[in-house]
Amino acid sequence: MMRKFNRSLLIASLALVSATAFAPAAWAGCGETNLGKHASWLQSPGALAGGELMPVAMGNPAIVGMWSVSFLAGGATIDFGYQVWHQDGTEFMNSGGRAPVTQNFCLGVWEQTGPFSYKLNHFALSYDNTGVLDGRVNIKEDVVVNGNSYSGPFTIDVYAPHASTLLHHVGGRIVGQRITVNTLP
Repeated sequence: MMRKFNRSLLIASLALVSATAFAPAAWAGCGETNLGKHASWLQSPGALAGGELMPVAMGNPAIVGMWSVSFLAGGATIDFGYQVWHQDGTEFMNSGGRAPVTQNFCLGVWEQTGPFSYKLNHFALSYDNTGVLDGRVNIKEDVVVNGNSYSGPFTIDVYAPHASTLLHHVGGRIVGQRITVNTLP
């Protein structure tokens, strides 16, 4: 009796695993289901018109790609540059507001926090014009992608080079525009 029960349990488990592994993508919304070859392009709110269905968790997250960004605080642009968000959860930024001698490339890690929202934890090293380390920088962003743009709040905390002493804090809003193969400078 026990062998028959174990065999039935094994067969049921295999059926469940197979059904899960080969299940089609989930869909959210109401209306048109004929998305055809365009389904992989639908990754952000507002991308569909007329009540079409939108695939959920299909393809790369909407943030993946290259972006032209501006950091805005107190009515001024305090930095700008290019960010590349990679599918593996890493991010790379080239800051246009910093001279290369003071270090204008930095790295971050991100995670998806909602359907089109993302959290970034970004680190940089800052040097003076002679090459002496003068600070460690932590930039945090919480952004929402809407089509080919994103925006959200950011904070920048600058710490002493060899201690956890906070030297400077600023907060504001970051805005980004997607860069494509057809984007002009």
